[in-house]
Amino acid sequence: MAGEQLTFGALLRELRLAASLTIEGLAEMSGVSVRGIGDLERGRRAAPQRRTVAALADGLGLGDAERERLLDAARTGRVPGYSPAGVRSFPRGIDDFIGREHEFKQLVDLAQRAAVDGGDGDGDGDGNGYGPRGHAGPGVVVISGPPGAGKTTLALQAAQEVADAFPHGQLVVDLRGMADEPAGPAELVLGVLKALQVADRDLARVGPEGHPELYRQVLADQRCLLVLDNARDEAQVRPLLPSAGTGMVLVTSRRMLTGLDSVRRLPLGELGPQEATTLLAGLVGADRAAADPAALAEVAELCGHLPLALRVAGNWLATRTGWTVRQLADRLAREDRRLNVLSAGDVHVSAAFELSYQQLTPTAARLFRRLALVPGTDTSPAAAARLVGQDLFDTEDTLEELVETGLLGSNGIRYRLHDLLRLYARTRLTAEESAADADAARAALHSWLLETATVAGRWYEPDYGAPPADWAGDVDLSSPDLARAWLQAEGDNWLAAYRTAAANGDHTTVVEVAEALHWFSDQWIFWGHWTEVFDTAARSAQVLGDPLVEATQLNYLAWALSLIDGRHRDSLERSAQALAAAERAQDLDQQAWAHVYQHSAYRRSGDFDRSMEHTLRAAELFEAGGDLNGALQARFGLGVLLVETDRPAEALRCFAETFVFIEESGDRIAPHIARFSRIQMHSVSSEAHRDLGDWDAAVDQLRTALELSRDNPGMTSRTFNSLGHTLLVAGRTGPAREAFLSCVAVGPEADPSKVADAREQLALLDAAPEPPPGDSSP
Repeated sequence: MAGEQLTFGALLRELRLAASLTIEGLAEMSGVSVRGIGDLERGRRAAPQRRTVAALADGLGLGDAERERLLDAARTGRVPGYSPAGVRSFPRGIDDFIGREHEFKQLVDLAQRAAVDGGDGDGDGDGNGYGPRGHAGPGVVVISGPPGAGKTTLALQAAQEVADAFPHGQLVVDLRGMADEPAGPAELVLGVLKALQVADRDLARVGPEGHPELYRQVLADQRCLLVLDNARDEAQVRPLLPSAGTGMVLVTSRRMLTGLDSVRRLPLGELGPQEATTLLAGLVGADRAAADPAALAEVAELCGHLPLALRVAGNWLATRTGWTVRQLADRLAREDRRLNVLSAGDVHVSAAFELSYQQLTPTAARLFRRLALVPGTDTSPAAAARLVGQDLFDTEDTLEELVETGLLGSNGIRYRLHDLLRLYARTRLTAEESAADADAARAALHSWLLETATVAGRWYEPDYGAPPADWAGDVDLSSPDLARAWLQAEGDNWLAAYRTAAANGDHTTVVEVAEALHWFSDQWIFWGHWTEVFDTAARSAQVLGDPLVEATQLNYLAWALSLIDGRHRDSLERSAQALAAAERAQDLDQQAWAHVYQHSAYRRSGDFDRSMEHTLRAAELFEAGGDLNGALQARFGLGVLLVETDRPAEALRCFAETFVFIEESGDRIAPHIARFSRIQMHSVSSEAHRDLGDWDAAVDQLRTALELSRDNPGMTSRTFNSLGHTLLVAGRTGPAREAFLSCVAVGPEADPSKVADAREQLALLDAAPEPPPGDSSP
């Protein structure tokens, strides 16, 4: 057997038998105990220290060659080509590991650097790659995330990939962080020392007080990989982090363990949609997945793309071969039963959440429960404070406690409950708080949302502006930009509160909010809900029975129906109703606005004669009522109509006069209204120049409009689209392509119709043949 590759234990046994010695005989000849030799041969102990190997070699009477062979096996834990000796206690991995490619590669790269550089992770061995350690040391990575995110799976998968880089041992230590009585540091240190097969006599020699130092020494002398799984807190982990050596430590925890210094952090969230559906498909089988891919994607979505939930759902289907994916999707669609459905055998998604919830302080648990009352996907500290009646700064601390425990996500500004955690929080709210308390918390949040929306929106109303001096809403609304940012960030939340106010019959509040947001709507045109907002307000206005309020809200609705929805006939109907209500109220201003919206709807429908009639009438009424903001819109409408009726030169003169009108009006026209009008006029002036064949002027007008619209994504997307078409007609295909690409890149607040058109134009450009060399632009 001398030519075979053997472990230290097997090699020792071979040499003992070759010397015709029993274990007892070798013990007598070497001075090593019978038990010690037996444990070595059976692989129960790691390769011994050099003096023990020398004693065994002497007892065996080995020559130089065999002695060196035995020493080499002891030094490396293996003879060449054999698997590593030492601790290898990794549980079975999973064969269908999906996703996490970026995180997996990070861990593998860090492990390889740790084994070479002493853990600093930056390739120069100075220890600076993991923070301010200042000297070489083992690499430490904290993998954190919510319950069910797959932290342990990722850690074990990466550990198995890099195990050969740590030949002296690879060990998984379950810290039992979620248990009522988690493992203490002393117990864990002793367990690792025994797992690394440190001799009992060495443990007894130093005593319990010496175990930490012995632990550090052993790990400094050996290249080991430790996976410290399911850590409770920093105090439990800190004593287990070696201070020197070329090993690596992977720590998994629901908490972020922010108190640990000099560690690399790797937060995990849910999987991406494609990764989630791929994982599900592997669990349920290719045929069932392919039979209904839409249902498969729906199941993944209802599982919140959370790995634990996906595995439970997949295993649930795998054991019910007669069920279709659609049947599971329909079951999961019921929010009140979703967590109950997500159970497979002894694995329950809600049980994973429960472990973290039980460790919260009472204050944090209360806030966690009440976050289920937030209607949108995320919230701010100021909104959360309204749910619990807490001081803002105290609420921020409580939110961060929830983030630290892995029960809440954060981007540093806003906080988000995972969809399944939201359902779990709702179950705890129902179980632990009265319906009256929950209703009161919800009402406090909704009231604050609508009040703040009104104050923020009034920045854009000509007769208001900055919040009143006595307003105290825990939100900085000191500028229009900050007001716009709040309205957009909290859009889903205040819209839900708005709907509730309408359902509850609070019509005065509904109208007040809509009125405050009228001019702001120009800044966020393609949000997608303005038609609903103003339709709701128009219905509330009718209930209130005030014809002027009714006319105003009907006019706003007419604007949304025509400009945003393209429903010109419906817009005409509403503006006619607005005109009738305004006449009953004897209000010239709203009569004029009704004519403006009728002009717009007729123009977009191609009825230019009626459009001209209404815009001229609007101009007369605005002049009579002294409304400069309205007069500006009427002038602009006339210029647009002149362009569309092939009178570009007249249109340019009209716009020139309108620019002068804006300058002469000064601050009597609100700055944001003046800017929005300028954007529109420069854009339409470009069309006039294009009709006149002046391509350079047409492009210049659009570039000016782009400068003015840089903080208005809706108008930016429309302007980029117009620029692309202008350049395309001018034969400048390269710049046109760039303009269309810029339109597509604006983002979710862009005009969807313009983005769709830009994509179509790009596809046509990609399919078109290259222009011949020397082709000149017109």
